Amino acid sequence: SAIGAQTIHSVSTFGRFWRFAGKTISFLPATSMRRKDWSRLMPQLYRVGVRSVPVMLITGMFVGFVLAAQAVAQLRAAGLEERMGVLVNLSLVAELGPVLAGIMLAGRVGGALTAELGTMNVTEQIDALRVMGADPIRNLVVPRFVACIILAPILTLYCDAAGALGGWFVAVFLESIPSEPYAFYTADAVEAWDVFAGLFKSIVFGGFIGLISCYKGFHCRAGAEGVGRACTSAFVTSFIVILIADFFVLRALQDIYNAVWGFKP
Repeated sequence: SAIGAQTIHSVSTFGRFWRFAGKTISFLPATSMRRKDWSRLMPQLYRVGVRSVPVMLITGMFVGFVLAAQAVAQLRAAGLEERMGVLVNLSLVAELGPVLAGIMLAGRVGGALTAELGTMNVTEQIDALRVMGADPIRNLVVPRFVACIILAPILTLYCDAAGALGGWFVAVFLESIPSEPYAFYTADAVEAWDVFAGLFKSIVFGGFIGLISCYKGFHCRAGAEGVGRACTSAFVTSFIVILIADFFVLRALQDIYNAVWGFKP
């Protein structure tokens, strides 16, 4: 009976989440046409984007340091150290950059969104909006969801750029690899499709982070403990969803690339 009850609870929670997501997305066309809704969006853009830039820059740069430091020994043994930029930058742009930016966004922004909305839920401010005839999803969730979608690819670009700079610094200044071949092979290997794939994945990750964080805040339990558990659950769920979505989006993009341009060794 316990297994059955847990299964029913999981299925019902899954259904409530997608109803919540569907209602949020249904408000997007109408929200984009009202100045009042744009005024609600601007503070969220600042909270989600501007305050996350330092974290993205520091994290991306040190990931670039680590990638370059780990790659140089193996590539130098094969006489390919001049191509180290290919490994570092392609890994950042196509794979590590979006995932890393998504995880940082889930940890810094997702927890803050869940805590803010969870506190409003516990103090019955969300119920007060309903009593006044205002839809809380349109007024509270949609601006945060749109901010995550808009700024996730921008923050990913910051992370990629910082990582590329960090890899270049290790390669050129610490490992004495010539700068010209490093840049040439990187430009030759990294295509526009790789940048597009990374940005597309970051948009998907940002959407999931916004929806999951807002849903957890709207449905948290009463009290400070309930808000804390909701923040932890939002981060863990977002982290797992990012990894799962990364696999499926990657496979879909690879199939599209191979269908349009064919396999390139």
